[in-house]
Amino acid sequence: MDVRRITINIAGRVYPLNVPAAEEETLRKVGKQIELMIKDFEQNFDVRDKQDALAMCALKLGTNAEVTALANENNIKASSERLKKINQNLEALEK
Repeated sequence: MDVRRITINIAGRVYPLNVPAAEEETLRKVGKQIELMIKDFEQNFDVRDKQDALAMCALKLGTNAEVTALANENNIKASSERLKKINQNLEALEK
């Protein structure tokens, strides 16, 4: 596995990371997304320091992840029900 050493700057701090080459672009995009979120929170809300902005980023990202997970779970359940109905229809045709 090809591992690369990269640095990500978040909230004025540099984080050196060893990451699989396949994940490098994703990590860089996420780092930039977090930086943009911090700037947005600082400009639009009463954010006292970077810690507050990072906490708000964590809440927003966590909420987005949970909403996505619930939507995926609902989609899986709905797809499963549709497949059951299709299977029942196919079994009825075989009779």
